[in-house]
Amino acid sequence: MSIIDTVKNGGVIVYPADTVWGIGGDATNETLIKKIIRIKKRPPGKGFIVLVSDYDMLLQVVGEIPPQAVEIIQKSIRPTTIVYPSFRNLPPLAGAPDGSIAVRMVKKGFAKNLIEAVRLPLISTSANMSGQPTPLHFDQISDAILRQADYVVHLHRKSIDTKPSRIIKIMPDGSLKIIRD
Repeated sequence: MSIIDTVKNGGVIVYPADTVWGIGGDATNETLIKKIIRIKKRPPGKGFIVLVSDYDMLLQVVGEIPPQAVEIIQKSIRPTTIVYPSFRNLPPLAGAPDGSIAVRMVKKGFAKNLIEAVRLPLISTSANMSGQPTPLHFDQISDAILRQADYVVHLHRKSIDTKPSRIIKIMPDGSLKIIRD
């Protein structure tokens, strides 16, 4: 089965995101999100990052794009995740307990091409067991995660220039808070 079919059929994928190696799949599929939580042994109540490919997909997920977000997306050179105060069209497990959602518009690379091909937002989290270091290289991903994935991408396994995205939260008053730089 192809990676596109795997995502569309609710499968878990391990893939090179625009940052680090990720584990993910169709962000609209609650069963898939539960499976990722189980695979990673992730504590309940911890939100995910949702990857989108363009403004139309972002609008489908957050409903309204604040001007601050547009400016961040347009000016950011490195991958930047924005935490929006609310979301829609996604299962509650995709977001944080406070109703917010972390979304990153992927600007290039494998993940962007995949999102465009499946025409779905991707749920994404680093491909590590909860509490363990983020894998910066493919060979740092645990065998337990690889064995439980439905599809593992064979590209970019030797990449060494990776790091997690910057995370900026839009606060209720419209101000910005840097969560991770």
